[in-house]
Amino acid sequence: MDEAKGAVSGLALRGRTLATAESCTGGMLGKLITDVSGASAVYLGGVISYAYEVKAALLGVDAALLLQRGAVCEEVAVQMAQGVRKLLHADYALATTGNAGPGTDSKNPHVGEIFVACASEERVICRRLELHGDREENRTETCREAFALLKEVLRG
Repeated sequence: MDEAKGAVSGLALRGRTLATAESCTGGMLGKLITDVSGASAVYLGGVISYAYEVKAALLGVDAALLLQRGAVCEEVAVQMAQGVRKLLHADYALATTGNAGPGTDSKNPHVGEIFVACASEERVICRRLELHGDREENRTETCREAFALLKEVLRG
């Protein structure tokens, strides 16, 4: 994926590092990054935090927020990005959380509703996506959007 190459290149040019916190993408972001030659210079690692307990325990996501609103909301995406950036001491972090489909639950009823966040020391930007593909298409598009968000943050 060209977007991953661009992310690795952009980070390398700046001498910066990246971490990821993934829920709905299940490690796809990390895979796409590590598919790029030279990624080891910038990518520190990631946390696949599918369960609420993992989001809370490893990433510091507010457990009460998870119980009240579920994982598919802007606040959770922001806390995931901030948490993994701090956990791995990265300059930047990307986070994904949402419902890639096809199933739903009472707290996450909208298939294709996904949040991507990018955190740096200075700020966090989060975007809500409304995707309409199948599970794999939604996950792939989420990764594209996450890389686009990182590119935007890197530009300032």
